Amino acid sequence: MYNFYITLSPLIVLSMADYIFLKGFDYYMALDGAFLYTIKQELQFLIGGKVDKIHQPSREELLISIRVNGGIYKLLICVSASSSRVHVTNVTIDNPKTPTMFCMFMRKHLGGGKLIDIRQDGLERILFFDFQCMNELGDMVILTLACEIMGRYSNMILINQDGRVMDSLKRVDAEMSRERLVLPNVKYELPPRNNRLNFLTATSNDIIQAIKGLPNGDLAKSLIKIFEGVSPILCREWSYYVGKGADVKISDMNEELLNRLTFIIEKTKLAILNRNLLYTAVKTKDGQLKDFSFIEIHQYGTLMITKPFNNAFDLLDYFYSERDNFSRLKQRADDLFKLLVSTNERITKKISIQQEELANCDNKELFKLYGDLISANMYKISKGDSVATLENFYDENYPMVKIPLNVRKTPSQNAQYYYTEYKKSITAQEKLTEQISIAKQELVYIDSIFDALTRAETENEVIQLRLELAEQGYIKANRLKGKPPKELPPLEFKSSDGYTILVGRNNKQNDKLTTKIANKSDIWLHVHNITGSHVIIFTNGDTPPDRTIEEACILAVYHSKAKKSSQVPVDYCLVKYVKKPNGSKPGMVIFTHNKTAYINPHDETVERLKNYAKAT
Repeated sequence: MYNFYITLSPLIVLSMADYIFLKGFDYYMALDGAFLYTIKQELQFLIGGKVDKIHQPSREELLISIRVNGGIYKLLICVSASSSRVHVTNVTIDNPKTPTMFCMFMRKHLGGGKLIDIRQDGLERILFFDFQCMNELGDMVILTLACEIMGRYSNMILINQDGRVMDSLKRVDAEMSRERLVLPNVKYELPPRNNRLNFLTATSNDIIQAIKGLPNGDLAKSLIKIFEGVSPILCREWSYYVGKGADVKISDMNEELLNRLTFIIEKTKLAILNRNLLYTAVKTKDGQLKDFSFIEIHQYGTLMITKPFNNAFDLLDYFYSERDNFSRLKQRADDLFKLLVSTNERITKKISIQQEELANCDNKELFKLYGDLISANMYKISKGDSVATLENFYDENYPMVKIPLNVRKTPSQNAQYYYTEYKKSITAQEKLTEQISIAKQELVYIDSIFDALTRAETENEVIQLRLELAEQGYIKANRLKGKPPKELPPLEFKSSDGYTILVGRNNKQNDKLTTKIANKSDIWLHVHNITGSHVIIFTNGDTPPDRTIEEACILAVYHSKAKKSSQVPVDYCLVKYVKKPNGSKPGMVIFTHNKTAYINPHDETVERLKNYAKAT
């Protein structure tokens, strides 16, 4: 018996319904004051350096190159609502050919200036960079660049030595804010500030008294109210330690828990002051970045993956460059997402209508019965009768059957009408069954393309999916301008026994990998009845050990929609038993002589096999 699959590109759990729900959702994050304090500590080496160049890569970013001890370091200041931050960056950022007015203004006043201090008021989310510069008259003046890292209220403001605003990236007038103006020649004022504790200077008694004065509620959320400059992830980590993993309320805070709280806060304080920090990024098992902190994160257990960094600069470079790349890729593929969603809805509606029509075909045998009974009893029926009540001689009980008639037709014509309806129903049933099957296969194909698109990591992969959709007639080929880039090779891994394992990136590559690249003696693997990638073990004519087959099965599960499942069935057989039906959609194959293994996916195994391939 043949096994029949629609085997397509790598998939993730995100469904089309999830996309419709999440569309337009933006994930905003800003540095907290404590994290900004650690950045200020790491930026101290820039003091004494001179401004070399100033660029404005985008509307809300400023890049200041500072020369220190013969080296040049790029200070990135970003005041975007979703990416506000300030740190030294090693990421290559393209600069526009024509500088903006604000960029020219900053070059005029800070160009050649010497950085003499970096300040922060408590744990406020503002860093002040003091520069010693020469004004137009040749006099040395102190200018301060205030970097306000406050989410959607972020701003960068240049202040003269009299404390007045010279200019800002985002001007705030009276119509925008009644509390604080940010305009040229206006006295610079700090943003409104709540009276909260600074945990770097607060005593254990201060903390205990503040906790006792709070109404009952969640401990983590309450800590945000009493401490300045702390993020939700830091407060949740403190609460996680206090409750040993259990949720903690203010009403639960007995002497033991209060001591645990003051201990973990003191430990965090000493780690910051002694610069003994472990910067950590948190991401889902699918690789989606969620949060970051300057301490080790335990609160998510095995639900999330943590990635450590040695310093804040590397962490922020990694976090925001990865997230921004994903965001840009999503924007570039947004038209494809919309196309796939609308196509999915159209096919689903079509299948629903066809299934209703198919259900009506169940009356075909009744039509034949009516025709037979009318033909056998024509002498009892006259033209003009609206109903014929006839004995059903096909039933052993001989029940009477009422048959609707057309009063304008003769008995013979009425019989012929029912025979015609019977034949139409048979033909419709055959055609509808075939069309529904084709539509369901197309629906699986569209869903799989959608999932492949959500997993695409490079623009090249998006372009390859565009080309495939154009070849299948879903988009016009003339929309694809220019020469397409060269297709990326399949994903390559190396088993613990030294066998090369290749995994297809998309539908067309799945076909190419299985039907052209692989030899007949190689082993083909695929998750059972679930969309996913083709996986090939290159055997070189040998019989690979069970360990290699198990590792290849793990790769097949990892690059399928069953990635998060357990005990996933994986079929495998020799490539010579895998065939591609003529005219089938990309990625579709049939196969025989297969065996099935049940696998639990392991992310660690995938990374190990990937790294082993790079090393060899």
